[in-house]
Amino acid sequence: MNAALRKALAASRLTETDVAAHLGVDPKTVRRWLSGQRPYPRHRWAIAELLQAEEEILWPDETPSAEKSAPVSTHAHAVHAHRWQVPRETWWELFKSAEQEIGILVYSGLFIADDAGMLGLLEAQAKKGVSVRILLGDPESQTVRRRGEEEGIGEALSARAKNALLLFRTLLSVDGAEIRTHSTILYNSIYLTEKRIFVNHHVYGLPAAKSPVVQIDRSTSPGMTNTYAQSFESVWQDAEPIPSKAPKRQD
Repeated sequence: MNAALRKALAASRLTETDVAAHLGVDPKTVRRWLSGQRPYPRHRWAIAELLQAEEEILWPDETPSAEKSAPVSTHAHAVHAHRWQVPRETWWELFKSAEQEIGILVYSGLFIADDAGMLGLLEAQAKKGVSVRILLGDPESQTVRRRGEEEGIGEALSARAKNALLLFRTLLSVDGAEIRTHSTILYNSIYLTEKRIFVNHHVYGLPAAKSPVVQIDRSTSPGMTNTYAQSFESVWQDAEPIPSKAPKRQD
């Protein structure tokens, strides 16, 4: 029995028939999922989106121990099979350790924007003089729409980008924080500081949360990290600045 799925279904006040109709499957198929059968990936993503729940909570990863023992490249500090496997503490340490710059290049980055603690950390870093630059996908761009179609979530990605933009905008009241929107085709998302870069690869048909993340130290692999840093700068130069509606605070 999948207790987590049953609980999420009850919390959403949806029935087996509701889920079946939304996904275009037989209600008996939904009952088999509730009994413990693991759905195909496209169905797992659709159910998680419908129930507003994390996929890994509804269907925990089956082979974490084997992946932990996998060897790491001499160029990589760490490798994660999926972005959702990167602990929140690891993201926190990445941004908190920055002394000069923080750069975020994504389509939405909602997992950061929706975290009040992370937004507070980025604001605090900007106040300390750290340059905080955030690049978000233009919600109205064909690029974001197409990526949503490729992931099988349609307009959901554009909606996520809009939500992220609204949440990140609160940083614009702080000197040192800038936000721009882009319509670039991203082959990976980039999270960088002057010390380390996290590269979240994009895989066709899969959301970024399900795709691998590689941590690279800039001091030990300058050639590799400079490649990603240059890519970030190229997108930044062509991106559209988002002005602050409110006057900047003078602290």
